[in-house]
Amino acid sequence: MPLPICAACGVQQGAAPPPAICPICADARQFVPEGGQVWTDFGALGASRSITWRAEAAGVWSLRLDPHFAIGQRAFLIERPGGAILWDCLSLLDDATRTRIAGMGGLSAIAISHPHYYSAIVEWAQAFDAPVHVHAADERWLQRRDPLVRLWEGEALRLDDEATIIRCGGHFDGAAVLHDGAALGGRGALFSGDTIQVVADRRHVSFMYSYPNLVPLGAAAVRRIVAAVRPFAFDAVFGAFPGRTIASGGKAAIERSVARYLHAIGSSEEAK
Repeated sequence: MPLPICAACGVQQGAAPPPAICPICADARQFVPEGGQVWTDFGALGASRSITWRAEAAGVWSLRLDPHFAIGQRAFLIERPGGAILWDCLSLLDDATRTRIAGMGGLSAIAISHPHYYSAIVEWAQAFDAPVHVHAADERWLQRRDPLVRLWEGEALRLDDEATIIRCGGHFDGAAVLHDGAALGGRGALFSGDTIQVVADRRHVSFMYSYPNLVPLGAAAVRRIVAAVRPFAFDAVFGAFPGRTIASGGKAAIERSVARYLHAIGSSEEAK
């Protein structure tokens, strides 16, 4: 039987038949839809959807499923001479995308921000023989195992001379962002997933334990997030969803957003 994919969060399971309820959606940070649990699979997705590419900056592409599926996040392909880095992932890998990435030199690594975006990481890893880096603090949320899924520990993992995965915590214990110091001609960029959420005005970010259920993070968790990224230089912040990009001044935007957030939740402590 094809491996089932949850239609609500987009995460592929490791065996068929699937459980009655997706374990990731049963958690307080996600939800089971009002109509109940629905499953699909790789073949059905490929018959109904494709992957669209958008150039975000020189050597930086966003990829997303069209039409919208599950959470609707965008993944990012960051070009490198020795094979691109894929930040976060999608629930489908179509033939056109597979061919296009192979023509660009394949993937050297896949880095994942948190469990909601595990999607079809094993399918992508196997297609390009690329390791998938998942923080060990979130190991229990892995629904499909494979030797290419590599658990990392600690607070940072260097992928190459310019790219570093940074553990921030907050949204999940192992929630992470990706810093690329080479992006934007050396101005640097932060790929933030849901850990640091670029909001609609594209001048601020915010933070949540659960986005769909509107459960905020406490002050200590938010201060930890900003402290984790503060040592890194970057100008742009690429958020999880289409259009959610702070094109310049991203580091300053995070600092003022933390102050705004702490004030809004009634914390008298500054972001330090």
